[in-house]
Amino acid sequence: MSDTKHSPPVTTPPDPGDADEATGPASTGAQWPLPEEAFWSEKTDPHGVGPSKTDQESDQEQPEPAPEPQPEAPKRKRDPYLDNVKFVLIAFVIVGHSLVPTLSTDSARSLYIFIYTFHMPLFVLVSGYLSRNFWNSNAKTNKLVDTFVVPYVIVEVGYALVRLGLGQKWSLTIIDPAWINWYLLALLFWRLSTPVWKRMKHPIPVAIAIYLFAGFSQISGDFSMDRFFGLMPFFVIGLVMQPEHFELLDRRWIKIVSVVVVLGAAAVSIFIAPKAPLKPFYYKHSFQDLDLSWWMGLGVRAGLLICGLAMSYAVLALVPRRETWFTDLGTRTLYCYLLHGIPVLIAKDQGWLELPWLHGPLGVLAISASCFALAIVLCLPETRTVFKWVLEPRLTWLYRRPSGS
Repeated sequence: MSDTKHSPPVTTPPDPGDADEATGPASTGAQWPLPEEAFWSEKTDPHGVGPSKTDQESDQEQPEPAPEPQPEAPKRKRDPYLDNVKFVLIAFVIVGHSLVPTLSTDSARSLYIFIYTFHMPLFVLVSGYLSRNFWNSNAKTNKLVDTFVVPYVIVEVGYALVRLGLGQKWSLTIIDPAWINWYLLALLFWRLSTPVWKRMKHPIPVAIAIYLFAGFSQISGDFSMDRFFGLMPFFVIGLVMQPEHFELLDRRWIKIVSVVVVLGAAAVSIFIAPKAPLKPFYYKHSFQDLDLSWWMGLGVRAGLLICGLAMSYAVLALVPRRETWFTDLGTRTLYCYLLHGIPVLIAKDQGWLELPWLHGPLGVLAISASCFALAIVLCLPETRTVFKWVLEPRLTWLYRRPSGS
């Protein structure tokens, strides 16, 4: 028996907080093992038996062989689950915007209410989840300017030019975002507020309280402050979620319940479509704007929050977790979101969405199919190649390089 001590191989512990766009919710952190031989060798182990004189002499006589190159650690594969979710949601965004000219019909109004119950709440929830480690990286922090501020200004100017080209008046108000551009500003402020929420003991109840009581105030649309408060709970809930919470949604009985929830929401949307107002589903109007008493307003806001969360988790449970044909498309939803407004705006202005045959179930089906096709085109890599210089500018010259360790 040898009395030489050996220690087992050492592996670095996983980083429990490293879950972002590259890892996804299903990843709880990868362990990266060191080479299989012991970290401490016989010559360097401070608690082991030192080498003998003979060993030292033999070491001097025989040169050590050149160390073999170690294989590079495999790159962590991007989790396809959230990319699947994002593509499904962005397709619903285009459908919802395209249905507006046909909302006089019950079929279009039913689908519109169904979509608006969950599509932006779930988008905000996913954005909150992906913002958990936003401030842990200089590269991500730089995105506050690269993918929010600069694209926001460019898109504002672009939509003003499109409206001018369609014969409308020139209008450009940077502090009051035009149409779909509200999301960039709201997400910017949500991410700026992330350190505050992460320091709170009970962030979700605080966010819900702010959301409910914001209905008492007439919050202007400047800088998207109305949407910032109106959808705040969904961002904070996503911010505190962990990968294991998404794994809980992968159970069979939860999927069955989710199917029931989705079908029930569709039935309710059809039932209330003829008489339900649409303003509450925009998550931005005060109780006064909705002509509601304070207690009715609180009830409506609380009900929307519950329905939005129920539908969001139902959709999360039903979206496939494996890699699908649209997984890669879900990695470029920013392009689809910012660019889809141009063809939709043109179609509305030219009256293409007001054709008589579109005002019915067949028209709703045709609009939905066209919107999904448009979502595919706008999420293609070729689309990103053409517009990357506008929507993802590389402004490395704008930032200071981090000091070396």
